[in-house]
Amino acid sequence: RHIDEMLLWDVNNGIARRSWARNEGAIAAIKREMERTPLLRVTLPNIADDSVIGEAFK
Repeated sequence: RHIDEMLLWDVNNGIARRSWARNEGAIAAIKREMERTPLLRVTLPNIADDSVIGEAFK
């Protein structure tokens, strides 16, 4: 039981880290897993438009 639980959280930690790096596939995967696993909560990244970022750093 403990190994099953650890694998669930370990794999999802990896997916979450990739989603924070703005990987679109990982964002979709972690959203899907949060729907499937009610106790899983991951802060999702906010994707800003490149033009907004460019204007902020002028």
